[in-house]
Amino acid sequence: MTTTTIFVCDTCRHPDGEKVHDGKTGGETLAEHVEALAKGAEALTVRRVSCTMGCERHCNVSVTAPGKLTYVIGKFAPDRDAAEAIVEYARLHHAAETGQVPFKQWPQGVKGHFVARIPPALGG
Repeated sequence: MTTTTIFVCDTCRHPDGEKVHDGKTGGETLAEHVEALAKGAEALTVRRVSCTMGCERHCNVSVTAPGKLTYVIGKFAPDRDAAEAIVEYARLHHAAETGQVPFKQWPQGVKGHFVARIPPALGG
């Protein structure tokens, strides 16, 4: 069974432009929420990465799985509501054969946050 991975940029700033609040970046705070919500979820993995080069936005995430489309989404608040939408979207991505989730199924919290759709890597 393939695993869907949620990559969370842990160096992203907060929405107000500040890098750190209470000793944490916006990305670190969002990652904590995503990790807590995805903990124990079948076929979901969360990985922190440093700098996804989406600095014009904040709190950037990508959702990917082998052989499926990858989606880059960003400009999230580093809070539980955003994390819930991200994790729910990742579950839907996992269930979709190609990774493409029909718009009508998207959680409200991810609408308007999509940055890019990247085709699956070719085998080899």
